[in-house]
Amino acid sequence: MKIALVAVALVAALGLLGLAHWYVWRRTVRDVSAPGGAYRRTGTALIVLLPVLSLLALVGGRAFPLAVERWFAWPGYLWLAVLLYLLLALLAGEAVRPLLHRLARRRPAGTTHPAEATEATKATETAEATEPAEPAETVTPSRRLFVSRVVAGAAAGVAVGVVGNGAYGVLRGPRVKQVTVPLAKLPRAAHGYRIAVVSDIHLGPILGKAHTRRIVDTINAVQPDLVAVVGDLVDGTVPELGPAARPLADLRAKDGAYFVTGNHEYFSGAAPWVEFVRELGLHPLENARIELPWFDLAGVNDLAGTAQGQGPDYGRALDDRDRTRAAVLMAHQPVTIHDSVRHGVDLQLSGHTHGGQLWPGNYLAELANPTVAGLERYGDTQLYVTRGAGAWGPPVRVGAPSDITVVTLASLRA
Repeated sequence: MKIALVAVALVAALGLLGLAHWYVWRRTVRDVSAPGGAYRRTGTALIVLLPVLSLLALVGGRAFPLAVERWFAWPGYLWLAVLLYLLLALLAGEAVRPLLHRLARRRPAGTTHPAEATEATKATETAEATEPAEPAETVTPSRRLFVSRVVAGAAAGVAVGVVGNGAYGVLRGPRVKQVTVPLAKLPRAAHGYRIAVVSDIHLGPILGKAHTRRIVDTINAVQPDLVAVVGDLVDGTVPELGPAARPLADLRAKDGAYFVTGNHEYFSGAAPWVEFVRELGLHPLENARIELPWFDLAGVNDLAGTAQGQGPDYGRALDDRDRTRAAVLMAHQPVTIHDSVRHGVDLQLSGHTHGGQLWPGNYLAELANPTVAGLERYGDTQLYVTRGAGAWGPPVRVGAPSDITVVTLASLRA
């Protein structure tokens, strides 16, 4: 039954993808060009090739070596982002198309020489006297072509501009965000303690060693007391992406750097990555806790590990602790917040959502997550969700800029 449902969902997804491409082809290729022309031939070829590259990019990590996957990933993923905003812009264009047709009817047909104007006027008057007038609502082929080209050109410009700006934001690297979180149990001596929270780096066929280096340099520049790497570090295996992650060995913080798994680690083998980051000097918290001088820091495995017998175990991480001390928990997915509330966690640090990554994806993310981005309170527990430092799939963010968050803990006794 489960396989059948997956098959139906896959067929439906492919059907929608095909329909979207047909619509884009119709509005940006067929409606704006002559049959058999070079533009139509090229546009038709691209509308067939680009989705194939996108599908290869989506399955590439499981079917091809990383070096081969890169050839599909760049054009394939970028096209998915362009397709999204091209569709949205074209659909918006449908609403203004009638107005453009009315404006096109009033557009001057051209300028004639004064000597010819009188003859043209007489010819027009004669034609009007002998032939019925053209209905006001009639749209000539030339006007229809003009409107189609205006809408298609504007939509393409919007899509390319939005995706280009969003890609620049990702490739430039995350910016630092500052958040202050008051904790009732935090002692006065720990007031102002700073945790650099980074999640969803997503090293893979597009984001590599240079991206990791930018993140490490950004974190070191703010001189945090502790670094929390909250999952989804990689999209691939240690042999393929180990060199890209190696700059993490240069992270500097007074109380060290800590790591918990995200769901993507389990797609490529979480255990090798846990050992690899340990070799780099990070401290994996696998359903474990460490007692720092001023509070307890705990971490749980991601929910994706459940199928492999490596899921989150809150009891193991938190049950035997001193409840008079503040507890900060690293957990990749925000949906585990209710377990944190039951176990008396004061602050949960999460990622996973990317803040929606591509607007209007934030609305879909809200359906699956209690908090998509930012700080919210659930009972006596506070949840902070970072938008993440990288991107999955298209290296593009729209309406959800990447960040590294410096969480400053504040004592109510200060």
